[in-house]
Parts: sequence; C-alpha cells; structure tokens
Amino acid sequence: MKKILVLGATGSIGSSALDLARRHKDLFTVAGIQANSSEQSLKNLAQEFSCPFTLTSKEGLEGMERLLDKAKPDIAVNGIAGAAGLFPSKAVLERGIDLALANKETVVMAWPLVKALADKKGAAIIPVDSEHSAIFNLIHFCGNKNIEEIVITASGGPFRNFSKEELKKATLSDALKHPTWKMGKKITVDSATLANKGLEVIEATRLFDLDQSKVAVVVHPESLIHSLVRTSDGILYAQISEPDMRHPIMGALCWPEYVSSGLEKFSLAGKKMTFFEPRRDDFPLLALAESAAKKNASYTIAFNAADEIAANAFIKEKISFAKISETVQKVLEKDWAQEPRDFDDVFKADMEARKMAEAAL
Repeated sequence: MKKILVLGATGSIGSSALDLARRHKDLFTVAGIQANSSEQSLKNLAQEFSCPFTLTSKEGLEGMERLLDKAKPDIAVNGIAGAAGLFPSKAVLERGIDLALANKETVVMAWPLVKALADKKGAAIIPVDSEHSAIFNLIHFCGNKNIEEIVITASGGPFRNFSKEELKKATLSDALKHPTWKMGKKITVDSATLANKGLEVIEATRLFDLDQSKVAVVVHPESLIHSLVRTSDGILYAQISEPDMRHPIMGALCWPEYVSSGLEKFSLAGKKMTFFEPRRDDFPLLALAESAAKKNASYTIAFNAADEIAANAFIKEKISFAKISETVQKVLEKDWAQEPRDFDDVFKADMEARKMAEAAL
C-alpha cells in the first residue's frame, strides 16, 4: 500500500490522481490533500478518502511543511499550477519524498537546484506531463545513450487552423475551447499560444539533459501519440494511448513497476493520426521558449514569469491575444544571463521579470 499526498487536489491533475486512488484502494491510500479551494471541498474529499490531513492555500508555506510532516507520504503528486508549485516541490524533496511532478515551473525555474536536492535526499522525480512521461518511459526502454533526439507532440490548441488575421481577433472564449484536453484556464490559454509547448521544450532539455537542438516539436491534433524518441539508428519510437491524464499519473505512482490501471486500452483500428510542423511565426512564444532553453541561466525563469503575467491579463480580458507574446518578447530582451545560485536567486529573478511584464502591459 502506497501513501500518496495530492497537491492541487481539486484541479485536473489532482482530481485524476484521486480518481485513481478511488479505483485502486488496494494500491493507494490518500495520506493528505491540498487545494487552492474552499474548506468544504477539502472536507468532502477528506471524508471520502478517510484522509486526516488537509491544507488550503491560505495556510501558507508553513502549512505546507506541516502537512508533509504529518502525512508522511511515500510519494507526492504536485498538480499545483504556476510558479506557486515550486516551493511545495522543494519541501517534498527536502524530506526525501518521491515527487510525481506535473508542475512545469519546478523544472523551468529551478531544475539544477531541484535536481541537486533530489540527489542529496535520495528522492525520485517522475514526470507526470503526458509528453514527459512518454519520453521518460521511452528513454527507459531504449537506453539514454541510444537517444539521438526527442520529439514532443502538440495538439496545436484551439487556434491551429486560425489564419494570421483571425488570430488578431481571437477572444478568450475562443482560446478556452481546447479540442482535446479539459484543463484550467491558464494552461488552456498557454496551449492556444503554444507557450505551454515552449515550457515543455525547456522542461525536456532539463529533465533529460539534452541540448535544445535535440528537442523537436510536431503538431499532432489527435493527441494519441504523446511523444517520441529517435534512437541513434534513426528509428522513431512512440508512446500511444488515449488522451487521459490518469495514464501518466498511474505510471508515476507505480514507478518502476507497470501496473494495470483499469483504464480504456488503446486500439489502433479506425484511428487517424496526422502531423504538421508548428507555425512558429504565427505562434512566436514557442520560438521564444526555444531560445530561452538554449540560453538557459535565468532566461527560462523570465519566460515563465512574463507569460504568467501576460496570460492572466488576457484571461481577465485586459489585453489582446497578440499582446501576450509581445509582452514576453519585451521582457526577454533584458540580459538574463545570471545563473541562480540558490532558490532566493530564483525568486528574485521571477519577481523582477513579473514587474517588467506588468510595466510592459
């Protein structure tokens, strides 16, 4: 029986993790739950899962540490969205607890520090993003030394078929109509701009210790192939499943074993798969993220911070769709070559980039 802690319990990742615990009472017990939500929602979940320890975001960072110390989980699922998820990842790893990581910002903002902490404490970091989960498993099967390139798939978002002129008039309502995944507003907007794919490129270079030139992106609207690796002989290997986040979460919770999830098994019969090059000129945030991944240092922190400010302004309908990428580009024009020495440096760079983005807006 594995004791799991779910951070962001009422979001899409957290809800999927709890559904797996609901389905597999013989495998998992819920030791603790946290959410940026009402106390009543957490109380209902705690009652359902007989979970003694809960936490709302208003209880702060000390509350997060208390939750970890009381719950004593074997593994924590971090489904918190945005930069707010970095401190919980740090707190989990400081205690030597394995981390099933769906929070991109932990990797994008502070991977060298996070990886060093995990190594020091003997904790595993298992990616939960469907793309990085796929790559994680494919590299395990193929062997790291045999990998020539990784290929991250992108749905293309709701604006894949929008013309340049149509993009200028894109509304929030349009952006939230994702064709494949049901997610929160911020990540759905990031999928529309391809900023989310850009963050995943940064994440991939760091998680798998690859140069940015070794990470390719291909648009795959059906979202059935979650990513691919190319081995040294030029052959591509793909991971294929239905677009259901419970697959990668189950894989992370059970790693290194492969356990039946009881979910729908994928069948090739009758399926159609198409692939396209991403339109970087029309969706400049992907290219900006690739550039940040190549430069590294604090550029990745600045990219993420500026995107969070701009995307949230768009969500509040204060700016146009095009203004998101313009804002991020403006912030990245500054010199961000300083490598963070510690987590304080990370948060300082994050705050500076946010202030610059707000000024640009």
